[in-house]
Amino acid sequence: MLQDKDRIFTNLYGFQDWGIEGARKRGDWSGTRELIDKGRDWICEEIKSSGLRGRGGAGFPTGVKWTFMPKEPTGQPHYLVVNADEGEPGTCKDRDMMRNDPHKLVEGCLLAGAGMGANAAYIYIRGEFYTEAEHLQTAIEQAYNAGLLGKNACGSGMEFDVYLHRGAGAYICGEEMALIESLEGKKGQPRLKPPFPAMMGLYGCPTTVNNVETIAVVPTILRRGAGWFSSFGRENNTGTKVFCISGHVNHPCNVEESLSIPLKELIEKHAGGVRGGWDNLKAIIPGGSSVPMLPKTICEEVLMDYDSLREQHSGLGTAAVIVMDKSTDLVAAIARLSKFYKHESCGQCTPCREGTGWMWRVMERLVTGDAEIEEIDMLLEVSKQIEGHTICALGDAAAWPIQGLMRHFRDEVENRIRTKSRENFKAA
Repeated sequence: MLQDKDRIFTNLYGFQDWGIEGARKRGDWSGTRELIDKGRDWICEEIKSSGLRGRGGAGFPTGVKWTFMPKEPTGQPHYLVVNADEGEPGTCKDRDMMRNDPHKLVEGCLLAGAGMGANAAYIYIRGEFYTEAEHLQTAIEQAYNAGLLGKNACGSGMEFDVYLHRGAGAYICGEEMALIESLEGKKGQPRLKPPFPAMMGLYGCPTTVNNVETIAVVPTILRRGAGWFSSFGRENNTGTKVFCISGHVNHPCNVEESLSIPLKELIEKHAGGVRGGWDNLKAIIPGGSSVPMLPKTICEEVLMDYDSLREQHSGLGTAAVIVMDKSTDLVAAIARLSKFYKHESCGQCTPCREGTGWMWRVMERLVTGDAEIEEIDMLLEVSKQIEGHTICALGDAAAWPIQGLMRHFRDEVENRIRTKSRENFKAA
C-alpha cells in the first residue's frame, strides 16, 4: 500500500488551497529553473529511466515518445498538446487533478516542453469541465504573473507559453489526431498516420500529445528521481497511478496507488469492498468502459498493471475500475456501452460507422433474448472485422466490451435466448 509521503497528488481531494500559494507549500515550482538548466537530454533520460508510460490508456513509454520530436530547429514552432478531454465512461481522475492541483499540470507542461523542445503547450479541456477550466486558467495566469511562464520562464531564458482550449464534448476528440483537428477548428476526426504528430501535428508543426496525468507527474519524478518512481510496481509497470473506482462498491473514490497492486486489495482497502461482500461480485471492467470485463475468479488474482491485465485479455486503460455485483444485467450493461460507441463514432471509417450500429442492434435483441444462438458467433465475427480495421481505436473500444462479455459470460447470453424461446413456445 502506497504511503502518504510517496503520493504525487497530495491535494487530490481538494482539502487544501489549489492556488499558487498552496501549490508552493506542497513543493510545486520548487527548483524548476535548475531542472530546466539540466537540459533536454537529461530530462528525457530521467523520464525514460523512471519507466513512466502514458496514463491516458495507450501506455506508450513517455520518455521515448518525447525523443521523436526533432532535435534541431525546423523553422516552425514545436508544440506540446495536453489531452484533458477525459471522455472515457467511468474515468474521472484528470478532472480532480485539474480542479484541485492545477499547478502540477502547468509546471509539468513547462518541464515536458523543455524535455521535448516545445515552444508552447495547448491544454485541450473537455467543455463540460467548467470549474476545472476556471481553476486551470487561473493557475496559468498566476504562473505568468509570478514569472514562471512567458518570455523568460522561471528565469531560465526559455520562452514558453501555455494556452487553454475548451472542447465541445465529443468522445472522439480524446483521440490524439482528432484532438489536433478540433484544435485547428475543424471537425474532430482522426487523421491517417503516418505522418505522426511528432513530424506533422498541430498546424503542420512537430507536436507531442500526452494525457493530463502523464504530464502532471513529471515535475515530481524529476525532483525525486527516476529511481524513486521506478521503485513502485514491477518491471515495465512502474510508478504510481490514480485509480477511479466506481459502481457497486461501498465507497466509490479516486485514489493514488502503486501500479501492480492486486485488484481485490485495491477495492477492499480503498473503496470499502464490494457492496454485499466480495462473494457478491460478478464482474469488473478494470480500465474504463472500452476494455473487456473480467469475471470474479480472475479479479481475485489479477494485478492492476499493463502486463497482468493484458495477459487476461483485458487492459489497464485509464485505470477506471467499474465494479458490478450479482444484481447487474451484464448483457444490458454492454448493450448500453454499445449504444454509446455507436453514438460517438465520427463516421469516417466504414467498419466503425456501420459496425457499431449493427452491433448495438444485435445487443438490444440479446438483452431481451429475441435472437438466435447462432447470432452470437456472427456478432463476434463482426466485432473482429471492426477491431484493428479503423483509423483510430474507437472501433476496438466498441468491439472489446462485447468480446469480453462473450468470453466469460456466453452461457448467460445463451440461457436468456433459450428461456425466451421456451416462453414463446408455451405462448404459441
